[in-house]
Amino acid sequence: MSRILLATFGSLGDLHPFLAVGRALRERGHDAIIATSPDYAPQVAAAGLSFAPVRPSIESFGDRRRATQRLLHPVWGAERLLREFVMPALPDSLKDLQAAAQGVDLFVSHPLTFAVPIAAHRLQKPWVSTVLAPFSLITQQAPPRLPGINLLQATQRMGPRVHGVAWQLMRAVLRQWEKPLRTLRRSQGLRDTGAVMTLEGQYSPHGTLALFDAQLARPASDWPTPLTFCGPALYDGHVPDTTLRDELRQFIDAGPPPLVFALGSSAVWIADRFWPEAIRAAQALGRRAILVSGQTPFSALPPGIRAFPYLPYSQVFPHAAVVIHQAGIGTLSQALRAGRPQLITPVAFDQPDNAERAERLGIARVVPFQKVTTDKLTAGIEALLRDGAAVIKAAVVAEQLRDVDGAGVAAEWLARKAEEA
Repeated sequence: MSRILLATFGSLGDLHPFLAVGRALRERGHDAIIATSPDYAPQVAAAGLSFAPVRPSIESFGDRRRATQRLLHPVWGAERLLREFVMPALPDSLKDLQAAAQGVDLFVSHPLTFAVPIAAHRLQKPWVSTVLAPFSLITQQAPPRLPGINLLQATQRMGPRVHGVAWQLMRAVLRQWEKPLRTLRRSQGLRDTGAVMTLEGQYSPHGTLALFDAQLARPASDWPTPLTFCGPALYDGHVPDTTLRDELRQFIDAGPPPLVFALGSSAVWIADRFWPEAIRAAQALGRRAILVSGQTPFSALPPGIRAFPYLPYSQVFPHAAVVIHQAGIGTLSQALRAGRPQLITPVAFDQPDNAERAERLGIARVVPFQKVTTDKLTAGIEALLRDGAAVIKAAVVAEQLRDVDGAGVAAEWLARKAEEA
């Protein structure tokens, strides 16, 4: 039996794939440790896995709504995440990882767990990297859509000279943001290789696992090697309250397929303006609707519209007429498998890129979160309801993905790698 430590950081969309892989490892007789923010101890326990707290704590960021507003800013969010949240916590993250790694055969990293390669070096253990979305494969030849100012795709269209200058400029900016990481690496006896951790530095020489659907991206010549496509590792939690499950079933059975609005676990904290627009759009279309709205309070809802704080997407998306969501990669993976057309309202980070890729598949339309209005939601949903081609394409994609078991493929690969260690 191998002992494998899976380190992750971020929202539930960053936690759930690692829970899925951890459960798949456990089913195969291996010990999986989820090393992540202390806030997620209950979710890891509910998944039946071992837990190791690794700072930073999400609670340490202060008021959740205010912190989310800062992090999900379409232009400055990435800089704030790295410079204000990730980098200051690196020494503590390293200490926690080393404490959690006793007896570990293999480390598995997330794109933001920058201390993992250092801990693996200190303990002389191999590490494997993961990417959860195509966005994390930021390369010069195949740049993703960046939130806010979409610099790389724009300069690529201007020719190699301009694009090359933009690429080097971005590298210089990122290296400046990562200065604390280089300082920590030097203190641990690691030399500066010149790599940028948020670009090529995140990839392990032992291998990288792509935990997303191959339909979303065409391989590029400068992607990391070796790279193994597994498919998404899906785990969308559970609803322990049987009353809540019964209410969902009763609502679905009571009428035609509803519109389903969902914003993941982060954007719901800044969605006060979004939900009234969604409700008015559903009313304008004469459609029933389900709002997966987190802790958003509603004084009253119109007939035919129900709000749930949380629902497993696999249980509700397949019953939708249209799925309206923010395009977090986990949400998008579930929506693709539901076989329903999608209206996507991307907020930040990988979401604009994920949305663009879904749109290219012919199954989605996009309205940026910051530009959402009742009229735009209404027009987008109505167009999808009338688009027979989008409905057919969505069903075809769902059938293509029906047997994909990303967690299982990843677990088998990691078990073999751990046995080689």
